[in-house]
Order: sequence, then C-alpha cells, then structure tokens
Amino acid sequence: MNEKTQREIFQYLKKNYIKNFVGVPDSTLKHFIDEGLKNKKILIANREEEAIGIGAGMTLAGSPTLMFMQNAGFANSISTITSLIQLYEIPILFLIGWRGYLKNDAPEHEKIGQIQPQLLKNMDLENKILTNKTWKKNCNWALSKIKKNIPVALVIRREFLD
Repeated sequence: MNEKTQREIFQYLKKNYIKNFVGVPDSTLKHFIDEGLKNKKILIANREEEAIGIGAGMTLAGSPTLMFMQNAGFANSISTITSLIQLYEIPILFLIGWRGYLKNDAPEHEKIGQIQPQLLKNMDLENKILTNKTWKKNCNWALSKIKKNIPVALVIRREFLD
C-alpha cells in the first residue's frame, strides 16, 4: 500500500471515531505509524499483548482504540485476543501488517504469512484486506462493527521487499 493511502487511513480513522492508536511498530505500516507520531496520537508498546491490555483498558473506559501490529505479533497474541478481547466482546479494531504475503519475503515470515488468513478464520475474527482502492469502504465496515461491540481486523499486505 502506498504512503499517501496509509496516511489517509490514519487521518480518516482519527476523524471518524478512533481516539487511541496503540501497538508495536511494523515496517509494513510505517507510513500509518509515522502519521500517528506526527499527530502525537501513537502509543508504542513493547509487546503486542501489552498493547492489547492497554487498548482494552482504553476501550472499556469509553475511548475507542485501534491496535496495530505485524502478523507475527498477532499470532503471538492469539490467547490474549481470544480470552480477553473476544470473550468479553471488547470492540478493538486491529490493524495487521501481513509479512510473508510475498513469496520472496524474509524466510522467518514465510510460514506465518502462509497461514495468516486461516488464523483469522479459525479465530472467527471478521476481517477485510485494505487496498489503495478499497480502504475507505473497509474502514467504514470496521468502524460500524466496533460500534456494535464486535472486534475486527483490517489487514495491509506487505507488497514490497526490503
């Protein structure tokens, strides 16, 4: 996804309901995160589970929160997501950078990249992929879901190699 679109996504979500942006940096989401840092709206956590705990508390206090992370960190957080966010229907919006989407990505991302769609499906976590063309429609979908107390995920594919 191009830089302009990632920055627009941040601004759109900030303008339309999301108050907090908490997560662990991911180079796939670098322009989204940079836009948040420029707006002083990003809280960086050490680990994804820590970010989820912070975001859950913010959301329960009435302040809608987006969690950003790489798909490997998402996989590490499955227990926290299923036993906290989904069990108690905490309406968190996850933004996941999909490493391993490209076949020539770094070897450590291959396996998790292959199983990413199945992980989301197995967890029954509704999700949509954001593209330069569909981002606004899919962001609106996600916002409507979390307003109904349904946690969901938006995924950005890693479409470049370092």
